[in-house]
Amino acid sequence: MAEFSGSPTGAGRRVAVIASRFNESITRALVDGAMDALVRNGVGFDDIDVVWVPGAWELPIATRRALATERYDAVVALGAVIRGDTPHFDFVAREASRGLAGAVRDSDIPVGFGLLTCDTMEQAVARAGGAHGNKGWDAAMAALEMADVLDQLDPGHES
Repeated sequence: MAEFSGSPTGAGRRVAVIASRFNESITRALVDGAMDALVRNGVGFDDIDVVWVPGAWELPIATRRALATERYDAVVALGAVIRGDTPHFDFVAREASRGLAGAVRDSDIPVGFGLLTCDTMEQAVARAGGAHGNKGWDAAMAALEMADVLDQLDPGHES
């Protein structure tokens, strides 16, 4: 039986971090966490591009465009949608998630999912470097691990 398990190996990889400016106090912390994870795991600082988009709604199209360039070995998508008094949260969170899933489905390049969908600002703070860790870090680690495991599954194909 063959068994494959990726490791967050970043050496020689190019990564795009795509982040929403909406709720920037949260997303800036997520970007910082992702950058820290990538650099600590061997991705060269100059091999990381950070792309800021207006909001979570725009994450999928920017992710698709980054994937289409074939410049990147992985993408990390980061944003924060926080519930308000209207159903707007439900539409944005659902469609941004669905759009990112579609980008992954249509590409051989891994996308780390770091879109927070929280009921309160306190929950978002807890997930952007607070009591629940930094989900930007987690998304970057998942993207690197997936790039490695995909390389193992198809050694002739570079992700």
